[in-house]
Amino acid sequence: MEPENVKRWYAILVKSRRENVVAEHLRARGFETFLPLYRVRRRWSDRFKDIDLPLFPSYVFCQFDPLNRLPVVSIPGIVHVVGTGRTPIAIDSFEIAAIQTVVKSELPRQPWPFLEIGQRVRIECGPLLGLEGVLLDFRGHQRLVLSVTLLQRSVAVQIEGSWVRALPQKPSVPNRLVTSQRVLPQPTPWTCPSISGRQQPPEGSLEEGHK
Repeated sequence: MEPENVKRWYAILVKSRRENVVAEHLRARGFETFLPLYRVRRRWSDRFKDIDLPLFPSYVFCQFDPLNRLPVVSIPGIVHVVGTGRTPIAIDSFEIAAIQTVVKSELPRQPWPFLEIGQRVRIECGPLLGLEGVLLDFRGHQRLVLSVTLLQRSVAVQIEGSWVRALPQKPSVPNRLVTSQRVLPQPTPWTCPSISGRQQPPEGSLEEGHK
C-alpha cells in the first residue's frame, strides 16, 4: 500500500507514432512525464541510422490527479487513460522505478513479450543494483526482463551474468526496486566483479535478437 500523498503514475494510450508529440504537450502543461526509449539501428537506402523508439509503443506515462484529468485527455493524440471503464488505474510505482533505472543505465534494451514465469533474480551490482526480474538467456546473451503488469508488456535489458543472484522460487510478483524500507535476507559475502571495463555488446546483438 503506497502513501496517499505520493503522486501516482498512469499509462496513457496515444495514437500511433504520436508518443513524442503527446509527451511534449504534457510537459508544456507542467505534468511529470516519462517516455522510455530504446535505440535501434535501421538501414536506409545508402546508410545505417540509429533512431530512438518507444519501449512501450503507443503509451506515455504521466503523473496527474485522476479527479482532474481534463487537461490531460484534451491533448491532441491521446486516446484514453488506461483503467477500468472511466476509472484510471495507477501503475505500480516500483515497476515504473525499475524501468526508469533501466533507461538511466544506458544499457542495451528493447521491448519484449510479456513474461512473468521464469527464474527470478536480484541484481547485486552494476548500474541496475537492487532490481528484481526474470532472467532470460537468449542467443548467448543474458537479459533481465521487467514488466508493467497493467499493460501486460515487458522490457528486456542486457546484463552481465556475474551481476545476478537467484531468488527462491515463489509465486510471480511485480518487479521491485529495492529500498531502505525493505528487509532482505543477507546473502553469502561475495565481491562484486568490476564493471569499469565493460565492453559494448556486439553490433545488432540486442536489436536484431528479437523480432
